Amino acid sequence: MTRLIVWRHGNTDWNAASRVQGQTDVALNDLGREQARTAAPLLAALRPDAIVASDLSRAADTAAALAAVTGLPVRTDARLRERHFGQWQGLLLTEVKQRFAAEHARWRAGDPDPGAGIESLDDLGKRLGTAFQEAADLVPGGTVVVATHGAGARQGCGHLLGWDHAVLRTVGSLQNCHWTELRHNDARGWHLYAHNVGPITATVAAEAV
Repeated sequence: MTRLIVWRHGNTDWNAASRVQGQTDVALNDLGREQARTAAPLLAALRPDAIVASDLSRAADTAAALAAVTGLPVRTDARLRERHFGQWQGLLLTEVKQRFAAEHARWRAGDPDPGAGIESLDDLGKRLGTAFQEAADLVPGGTVVVATHGAGARQGCGHLLGWDHAVLRTVGSLQNCHWTELRHNDARGWHLYAHNVGPITATVAAEAV
């Protein structure tokens, strides 16, 4: 069995302000760094064999917190970057709604290709899904942690699971420094094992065993 842990980066000031990051390289804030330090021992307890991260600093620095605990190196992969949000990048969501009303309405409705230069969900899913699969292939039968971004995490997981957009819209977004666990075996292929796991939920689960 192969385990793939898809880990969203910690909080940033742009997250806190509801400003569209996309592929803009925004650093972790103090909360984000603390979230990564808190999550790292819990992920280390899963005994990862490899760590792969987006090359954007908020994901790479999140992965570095796990590397500091495990001693594993961090491989970076630009394909693990967040969805490119085109003309929206750097804008507050309130500004997006005002300046791109039609595109914003389509995006809110789940249109996979809403315009304004935003990367389509199909392209995003293929990009991240391929990177996830190649990360998992680094250690067949092992555990790989991938530090990435919210929209990319959902679409990449959906690509591996074979889920369409309508199904993915029913799946809650990953919170900062929470993760999704996918497992793979020859009988079932990829399947969802856990979603939106973080320090609080992981601790509760451990205490319940």
